[in-house]
Amino acid sequence: MARWRYLAVTRRNVFKTRAAFHTVLSAPYDGAGNVNSKRKKEEGDMGQLDSGNAAWILTSASLVFLMTPGVAFFYGGMVRAKAVLNMMIMEAAALSVTMVIWVLWGWSIAYAGTSVGGVFGDPATGFLLKDSMVSDGGVFTSASLNSNNYPVSVDVAFQSAFAMITVALICGAIAERVKYSTWMIFVALWITFDYAPLAHMVWNGGLLSADGAISQAIGAAAHDFAGGTVVHINAAVAALVIVLIIGKRKGFGTQPFRPHNVPFVMLGAFLLWFGWFGFNAGSAFAANGTAGYAWVSTSAATAAAMLSWGFTEKIRTGHYTAMGAASGIVAGLVAITPAADVVSPLWAIVLGAIAGVLTCLACGLKFKLGYDDSLDVVGVHGVGGFTGTVLIGFFGEGTGLFAGGDWKQLVVQLLVALVAIIWSAVVTGIIAFALEKTIGWRVTEAQEVGGIDLADQGERAYDFAGTASSVLKEVK
Repeated sequence: MARWRYLAVTRRNVFKTRAAFHTVLSAPYDGAGNVNSKRKKEEGDMGQLDSGNAAWILTSASLVFLMTPGVAFFYGGMVRAKAVLNMMIMEAAALSVTMVIWVLWGWSIAYAGTSVGGVFGDPATGFLLKDSMVSDGGVFTSASLNSNNYPVSVDVAFQSAFAMITVALICGAIAERVKYSTWMIFVALWITFDYAPLAHMVWNGGLLSADGAISQAIGAAAHDFAGGTVVHINAAVAALVIVLIIGKRKGFGTQPFRPHNVPFVMLGAFLLWFGWFGFNAGSAFAANGTAGYAWVSTSAATAAAMLSWGFTEKIRTGHYTAMGAASGIVAGLVAITPAADVVSPLWAIVLGAIAGVLTCLACGLKFKLGYDDSLDVVGVHGVGGFTGTVLIGFFGEGTGLFAGGDWKQLVVQLLVALVAIIWSAVVTGIIAFALEKTIGWRVTEAQEVGGIDLADQGERAYDFAGTASSVLKEVK
């Protein structure tokens, strides 16, 4: 029965220290050449293996991986037809480049390496997954179990998917005008110098963690269940910084930039909602009651945000739009991310409703302030992530002002969000400015006007003229 006892385990205690995270196996494999003997030996060595937890986190990793293709459809439908392939291949680069960097040194910087000042892990300690994976008899497996008794390789997979989706969010702000080659280089640099260190600071006992210097100074444990700061605030601030450096699209503010395929947008939103169950419920790091509740609170907040965005839109424009429904879904998912395990069902609904209204209003600010955030990354992910992070200070069970706590939780949430904003702005600014002054970010004006798909990829998503021609030839 002890094996099935529910434990509330999140990143902040699973990843407190490397020693606590890794429980090294007692003995190596015997190197026998047949599968059956290996299986028996593994069962003996991994006597504490919790296959239920392992299966759930590996499933969650796959769900989170699916979110990036979901973003590809979500963003791909929002851009004009002449830029949809470029958007989708940028999302593919987010998957591919991030995975290579994660295996090389990203995992080590974020989680496996010895902490350097609570800011980042030593990239050499876990370079190429050293000490995380072992080979015996020509078959690779995990070197250890983590504190929830599933293989560390499962965590490598799960955390890599988080890194992928975070950088994938950024390209929505810079759509229709950025060179693919520059984007690939940016992804590699940003995962290395921005994402991995911030993940270390928040989720691996670093500066911004529940045990970090800020939490200790305030006397309250900072809380980010699944990525309000590391993922959403981080990506949104990075997106804004790049937008300010590279400038606006030609015609911004004077030409309508309407989505070319709203069904794509809706499909992307539904895929994101589905994938977010792995994102949030998987962040319990166990197949337990916390995971189940995170699933429920995630859907409750998302539903409330979709409705509140729709009502806000109806009041402002007279219509409930499919675009608004899709955007409201994503806004709710973003806002509940840091709080999915610590807000009651009522407060989850309230949090989602607040986020839906605020993000809907925030998306119009780019026209008033004059920055071209093409697909509202700042309005949805920045405002949504900040809202969810800060509202823990009001709604967090036992710690929030409205839920039995005091002002300390609100202060620590605000400070952690502020530090994350500064970190992302400074690091991204350095990377983006360096790229702008060397290889450049933008395609030429003629290429942008003619369509970045044809200019950068040499392809068209929809060759209607060619299709019509071939049909006519067949008819003749």
